[in-house]
Amino acid sequence: MTKFRTLDDLSDVTGKVALVRVDLNLPMQDGTVTDDTRVRASAPTILELADKGAKVLLLAHFGRPKGDRVSTQSLSMVIDTVQAVLGREVMFCPEIAGPVVKQTVGILRAGDIAVLENTRFWKGEEANDPELVKAIAANADFFVNDAFSAAHRAHATTEGLAHVLPAYAGRSMQAELEALGKALDAPEKPVAALVGGAKVSSKLEVLKHLVSKVDHLIIGGGMANTFLAANDVDVGKSLCEHELKATVLEILEAAEKAGCTVHLPYDVVVSKEFAANPASLRICNVHEVAADEMILDVGPQAVESLGDVLKTCKTLVWNGPMGAFETEPFDKATVALARMAAALTREGSLVSVAGGGDTVAALNHAGVAADFSYISTAGGAFLEWMEGKELPGVRALNV
Repeated sequence: MTKFRTLDDLSDVTGKVALVRVDLNLPMQDGTVTDDTRVRASAPTILELADKGAKVLLLAHFGRPKGDRVSTQSLSMVIDTVQAVLGREVMFCPEIAGPVVKQTVGILRAGDIAVLENTRFWKGEEANDPELVKAIAANADFFVNDAFSAAHRAHATTEGLAHVLPAYAGRSMQAELEALGKALDAPEKPVAALVGGAKVSSKLEVLKHLVSKVDHLIIGGGMANTFLAANDVDVGKSLCEHELKATVLEILEAAEKAGCTVHLPYDVVVSKEFAANPASLRICNVHEVAADEMILDVGPQAVESLGDVLKTCKTLVWNGPMGAFETEPFDKATVALARMAAALTREGSLVSVAGGGDTVAALNHAGVAADFSYISTAGGAFLEWMEGKELPGVRALNV
C-alpha cells in the first residue's frame, strides 16, 4: 500500500499555522445547512490540531462560482454549522492569501480556528496556478488534506499546496485511504464487487477495471438490464442501454479471461408501471419478461444465491443499489443483500467498503450503514478510485 504522512508524523505544532483542506460544500436550503456530515468527518482532524496548539486555517470550496465572488456561495454561510459541530468559536476570513490572512493569523492564538473564504472565488484555484499556491502557502507552516471527496481534482488547495509545504493526510483522509487500500489495493481474497445503479455508461471504466481486480462482479440496478439484453434476453420496457451491447460483451470477455465470475439476476421483479406496490407486480424468470413490463428489482432466488456468494468472500466493495430502492417494494434486493453484508461484517468474516451518494442512502434505508467496515461519502473521488485512477490529491501526499 502507498505510504503517506499522517498527523502522527507531526512533532510540536504549538503556535504553528496549519492550512487544512476540508469539505465544506454543504447542502443548503433557504440559507440553512441541511446536512453537516462533511463537517463532522473533518472535526477530529481540526480539533486534534487545535488541541495541540496549532493555529488552524480551514480551506474549502463551496458550489461552482467559477472564479467570481458570489455572495450566496461565501463560506461565511456555513460558519454557524462549523461552530456548532466543533463546539468552538470560529473566526471567518474573507480572503485565502495576502495581508488579510496574515492579519488573521496574527489575531489567532494557539489553538484557535478560522475559516478562509471559498477557494473557488479565485480563478487560480481550479487552474492550480503556482502563483496562487505560493501566496496561500506564504501564511502557513504546513498543509493537511482532509478532503478525500475533492482528491480527484488537481486544484491549488487539493494538490498544489502539498508540493510547497510539508503535507499530511488528516484523520478522515487517512481512514479513507486505509479502508480503500484494504478493499482493492491489497484485499483479502476472495473479493466481490457489487455495482448497481441506472446506467452502464456512467460506470464503464469502473467495470472494466474491476474485472481484473475481483473474483465476483455482481451487477444490479438498471445496468443489469443492459447486461441481460447484451446476452439476447428480452427486457421489455426496462431501462436499458441497448447501444452498449458490444461494450458489455467486451467486459464479459475480459472477466472470463481474468477468472472473474459475473453474476446477473436470473429471476426479477417486474411491473407494467413504476409506482409503489403496483397491481401488475410479479416475480418471473428473466426469460419471461413481457414486452410491456419493466424489470425494477432483482428477484428473491437470485438474492439468495448472491447471499451465498457473499458468504464465501472476505472483501466486498459496493457502489449503487440493486433495484429502484426508493420505491417499495423494489428495495427488497438492496435491503436483503445490505443486511447480509452487514451481518457478515459484524461477525468479522467480511471487510465491507461502500461509497457513492445512492449507495449511502440505500444502506441508511436498510438500517445497516453503521455496520459496514467503511462508508465513503465521496462521490466522484470514490468512483475514480474504483476505476483504478490515481487521485492527484492523494498522490501529492505520498512519501
